Amino acid sequence: MNWEKLLSSKRWGNEDRFIGNQKEARSEFQRDYDRIIFSSPFRRLQNKTQVFPLPGSVFVHNRLTHSLEVASVGRSLGTIFYNKIKALDADVDETCPLLCEVGNIIASACLAHDLGNPAFGHSGESAISYYFTNGDGKAYKSQVSADQWEDLIHFEGNANALRILTHPFAGKGTGGFALTYATLAAIAKYPCSSLAGHNKQNIFTKKYGFFQSEESGFVKIASEMGLIKVQDSPLIYKRHPLVYLVEAADDICYNIIDLEDAHRLKILTYKEVETLLLPLCNDDNMKARLSGIEDDDAKITLMRAKSISTLIGQCSNVFYNEQESILSGDFNKSLMDQIDEPFLSVMKEIERISIQKIYNYSSVVQIEVAGYKVMAGLLEEFIPAYLHNDSKYHKKLVELIPKQFLTENKGVYTRIQCVLDFVSGMTDIYAVELFRKIKGISFPSIS
Repeated sequence: MNWEKLLSSKRWGNEDRFIGNQKEARSEFQRDYDRIIFSSPFRRLQNKTQVFPLPGSVFVHNRLTHSLEVASVGRSLGTIFYNKIKALDADVDETCPLLCEVGNIIASACLAHDLGNPAFGHSGESAISYYFTNGDGKAYKSQVSADQWEDLIHFEGNANALRILTHPFAGKGTGGFALTYATLAAIAKYPCSSLAGHNKQNIFTKKYGFFQSEESGFVKIASEMGLIKVQDSPLIYKRHPLVYLVEAADDICYNIIDLEDAHRLKILTYKEVETLLLPLCNDDNMKARLSGIEDDDAKITLMRAKSISTLIGQCSNVFYNEQESILSGDFNKSLMDQIDEPFLSVMKEIERISIQKIYNYSSVVQIEVAGYKVMAGLLEEFIPAYLHNDSKYHKKLVELIPKQFLTENKGVYTRIQCVLDFVSGMTDIYAVELFRKIKGISFPSIS
C-alpha cells in the first residue's frame, strides 16, 4: 500500500465529480469532520450510553463526549506522525501533498467510529443479536442467506457505522454523508464480512466491518485505495493504515477516562485511581504537583491529561517505527499492545480493574439487562409488522417508523435491516419511552 492512494479525497456518491487529488483538496477532510459533527446521528450520541447509564446529577461521559475526545487524541496522533515524516523528508509535501491531512482524516474517522452503536452501549448490540439467536427472530433464518443470517445474529456496530455513512436512506439523497474514501476506510477496524469476523487471533477479523448490503461498496472503497485483499470468500482485506491510529485514540480515551468517571461516581477511590495513573504520567515531579492541589477530582484531571499525553507519544512511536509492516499489511497487533514497559503492564492492570470493578458495577449490569428487554421488545413488535403488515395493528406500528427507514424492496433481509436502522439509531431514552408506550406500560400524551 502507498500513501498517495491511501489518502484519496474522492467522495462517496460523488465519484463523477472527482478530478484527482488536488492541493486544494486538503480541506476536503476538514469538511468530513464538519459534516459528521453537524449530523443528526452524531447529535444522538449525547443520549447513548458509553459505560454508565444516565447517572443523574454527576456528569460522566456519553458516546458524544467520548467521540469528541477520541477525535482530539486522534488528530494529535496523526499530526505527530506527519511531523516525524516531514522532519526526515522536507519534500514530502510535494511527493505526497495530502499527508499533512492525516490528522484531519483520523479526527473525522474518530468522530464517526461509534455512530453505528445502538442504545445501551455494547449490550445493545448483543440484545439485537440475541433476538435472532434466542428470540422470535429465529423464525427468519430460513428466509435469508447464510451470509445475511451471520449479519443478524452477530449485529455489529462497526458495520452499522459504515451503513449509516454510505446507505442512501429514503429521501436523503444517494450518497449518504458523501465522505471521502480515506475517512470511510479509516473507520473500518475489521475489514471483513460477518462470515470471517470471528477469528480472535487476527486483528483484522476479531469482528467484522460491513454487512452484506454494504460489501460491494466496501470493495469499491478498498479497490480505489489499494487495500490488500486477503481472500474473496469470505471476503477479508488488510486494514487501512490509519485505522491503527483511530483504534489507538479510542483505546487511550476509554481506558483512562473510564477511571475518571468511576471516581466521580465513587466506584473507585482516589487512591485506587492514583495508583493506576501515576506511573503513566511519566513525570518525576508529579507527586509534588499533586501535593499542591486539594481537590481530588482536579488531581485526577491532571493525571488523566499527563497519562493521555504519555500514551499518545508511545502509540505514535509504535506507528512510526512499524510503518513498513503496517503498510505491507503484516502488523497483526494494536498499537497499544506494543507500547513500552512499564506502561504496557499498567494498561493491562487498568483493563483488569475496569472489567472487575467498573464494567460489572451494578448499574452498568442493570442497564445491560434492561437493554435486552427493551431492544427485544421493540424488535418483536416492529419486525413482524414491517414484514407482514397484514393487520390494522401492524399498519399502525409501521406508521411509527420514519419514512427514511422504509423501502419498496420486499426482501426479508432488506426489510429487517430497515427496522434495525430505525431501532439501532434510537437514543437510550427514546428507546425506553417507545417501548413503554407500545407495550402499554405508559400511555402517550397528545401534544
